[in-house]
Amino acid sequence: MRVLFLSLLIVIADQLTKLYIKGISIPFLNINFDGMRYGQSKEVFGDFLKITFVENPGMAFGIEVGDSKLFLSLFSLVASIGILIYLYKIRKGHLLFRISLALILAGAVGNLIDRTFYGVIYGYAPLFYGKVVDFFNVDFFDFSLFGRTYERWPIFNIADSAVTIGVLSLIFFNRLFEKRELELKKEELENESNEEIELEEEVIHEDDFGKSSRRTKFIDEKEDDEDNNRKDI
Repeated sequence: MRVLFLSLLIVIADQLTKLYIKGISIPFLNINFDGMRYGQSKEVFGDFLKITFVENPGMAFGIEVGDSKLFLSLFSLVASIGILIYLYKIRKGHLLFRISLALILAGAVGNLIDRTFYGVIYGYAPLFYGKVVDFFNVDFFDFSLFGRTYERWPIFNIADSAVTIGVLSLIFFNRLFEKRELELKKEELENESNEEIELEEEVIHEDDFGKSSRRTKFIDEKEDDEDNNRKDI
């Protein structure tokens, strides 16, 4: 389950960057960091890459979900648990496949933390109704998505990137994963076949040994009878 360390590192990086952007105050630890103002933007590489603080009440890349916020949070929680269980079941599976799932898991957990706890921590919403902190503002080509035209890529975070890379990896390496699964199944069938052959050989050996023992016993008994007959004579 070493791929889970990758998930953990991504979640930590995701949360640290979000806290840096939004700010955090922990009085008993003497931590008080203001972060950025909402809507504030700082250039990193000119207009191509900016750090812009926004909060997303919906899905990844600012996709809105209407009034289904609680459903989205609970769905993310169930999906994360499901991926975690599946990763355990395929812990001996293809490494790239497990890494892809670990990336998706990290992204789901990273944004789930925002939705679950940020509303309570920052005092603006109850549990599961928090907003996701986004900040990467990249100027790619213009495109349309879900009926909306974008001149810049929707602002995103590390968790969104992890989910996207994980999903694209699953799509790109799909044939490789399928081939590996077929090889594993073939190996399992061969191992089962070899075990059956070994078992049959053991049974045959035991039968032959039993027959040989019975034959030896019969010969010994016959010789004893002959000796007894000679003595009687």
